[in-house]
Amino acid sequence: MGILGWIVLGLLAGAIAKAIMPGREPGGFLLTMLLGIVGALVGGFLGRAIFDTDLGTFFELRTWLLAVGGALVVLLVYRLVTGRGARRERA
Repeated sequence: MGILGWIVLGLLAGAIAKAIMPGREPGGFLLTMLLGIVGALVGGFLGRAIFDTDLGTFFELRTWLLAVGGALVVLLVYRLVTGRGARRERA
């Protein structure tokens, strides 16, 4: 997959991950794309390590499942590190 394919896959995987994960996310277009691209890479790594499969071509279902799954993991880690998306109790 070319660099343009990775960017499009990352953008869409990041947007899908944000739609799936509850909570308000202040990140914009660039953050969504970066988290999605990193998520696609993480998803490919986890797929290879756990399921002995890799990212395929752009239109394969496993590519999208791994990319969105990886983007969810990256988004969760991002929220844990930055403290965003967590409930805050009123004092």
